[in-house]
Amino acid sequence: MFYIVGLGNPGNEYDGSRHNIGREIVEKFINKNDFESFQVDKKNNALISGGEIAGIDGKKTKKEKVMAILPETFMNKSGNSLKKIITSAKKAKTLIVVHDDLDMGIGSAKIVFGKKSGGHKGIDSINRAIKTRDYIRIKIGISPTTPTGKIKKPKGEDKVVKHVLGKFSPKEQKEIKKIEKKTVEVLEQIIQYGYLKAMNGYN
Repeated sequence: MFYIVGLGNPGNEYDGSRHNIGREIVEKFINKNDFESFQVDKKNNALISGGEIAGIDGKKTKKEKVMAILPETFMNKSGNSLKKIITSAKKAKTLIVVHDDLDMGIGSAKIVFGKKSGGHKGIDSINRAIKTRDYIRIKIGISPTTPTGKIKKPKGEDKVVKHVLGKFSPKEQKEIKKIEKKTVEVLEQIIQYGYLKAMNGYN
């Protein structure tokens, strides 16, 4: 079983915000792969969907079960939705968390495993809840860049909050649509071939 988690804030007012990019990518993933519709899981305070992806085990093709999870908590309490699901280090190895990253420019994305949170409150919450950081993460850049590619990260708590809860500009949306499509594909590749192989064409 693979567990794919999209981080964001619940509620219509946050739809389309930079902080919700992970949540939106996982929604696109389940739609593309014809998973069942998200259902409310009150026990875990999350929206849950499930389905199968064709997996490859050497020359033997098999189906990999996938659970898609959207925490219905606010970002800084995301771990509360996972602590009863990811109950072992073995399960954590097949956990994939998709989330925004302020230290990366728009249009960039990266697969990491076992890395520190970089100050991301949602990742901090998950690390505490499942007691490990040894799981797969896909980081999606949300900071603007200069024409030369230098990241213009907002500074100060108020500016950061305003930025992450703000919407992408029309120009940024073009880049975001490309990275969303690519990330949906790379989620499939991680399940089929493993994250190390998927890294080669994504990072």
